[in-house]
Formats: sequence, structure tokens, C-alpha cells
Amino acid sequence: MYEKTYPNKRFKLTLQFLQKHIDTSETILDLGVKNPLSEIMLNQGYSVENTSGIDLDEDRSEIENTSAQVVTAFEIFEHLLSPYEVLKSIKTDKLVISVPLKLWFAAAYRSKTDMRDRHFHEFEAWQLDWLLEKTGWRIKDSQKWTNPVNKIGLRPILRRFTPRYYIVYAERA
Repeated sequence: MYEKTYPNKRFKLTLQFLQKHIDTSETILDLGVKNPLSEIMLNQGYSVENTSGIDLDEDRSEIENTSAQVVTAFEIFEHLLSPYEVLKSIKTDKLVISVPLKLWFAAAYRSKTDMRDRHFHEFEAWQLDWLLEKTGWRIKDSQKWTNPVNKIGLRPILRRFTPRYYIVYAERA
């Protein structure tokens, strides 16, 4: 069912994790512009507002002024220079965040055509955990998953066994 409804495994697993921890009655501020995943969340009955596309390293006003009960950040923090400052500015008591994990066999992602589409950080799970702890969050649940690709070669084989994504549900400590 999910394979026909959702564009990829990451969206399916992200939605399942979100549904496990966040009720549809809770309002969500999703960091980043409207995207396919926020559309899926809306279609599942969540009340979702996205940030407008402002540079969150420079301007956190939309985070600081939200009335949402939950903040979500799906593959956003790797693009920020200072995720510490963004995490400190969140006023909600609940947070769901996912990041791509650093792969020992591949360089950090860097688009050659879009200067904004680059990963400044690719975390190891312990690094995100520590960042959350240092910014006042207590991790309640987490999950990792792989991201296999349909290609031939050593890296595609490694991607079948090496976790690529890490998702965390945290509450204000």
C-alpha cells in the first residue's frame, strides 16, 4: 500500500514514526518550505504550517513566533551552518527531526547546480543526540533505516546494509 501511495521508503517510515508520537490534533510547524512530505502529512489529517523559505541560520523569527505545538524538521539540519541556534530557538515541547547519516564510503552531498542544496553537516547518530541534549531536548525514541538504490557496484551494496537516515522524537528536557 505505502509503496503505491508514497514516493519513497523514507516518506513511509517518516510518516509511521510521526504517527507513533504525534496526534493529528496537535499543530505542527514544519521547518522548510512546503514539500511532498508536508503534503502527505496534511493528507493524513495533520495541521501543518511550513516556514516560508527564510534562511534559518539568519532569521529564526518564524520558529520563535509560532503557536504550533510540535516542530518537525525532516532533512533540514544538515543544510544549516548552526543547527544549535535553531534548536535553542524552538519553544515547543515536542520535536521530530530526521537527518541523513554520514556514510563512511561517500562524501557529503553537494549539488553542483544549486548552492543552497548542500550538506554542511552529515551527522553520526551520537552527534545529533549530543546536539539535542546540549540544546535542552530529551530523546524519547529514535530509529535508523537504510536507503538502497537500484544500481550495481560496491556503494549500492553497502547502502543496503548501512543506515542512511536517523529520526528522533524528543521532548523539552
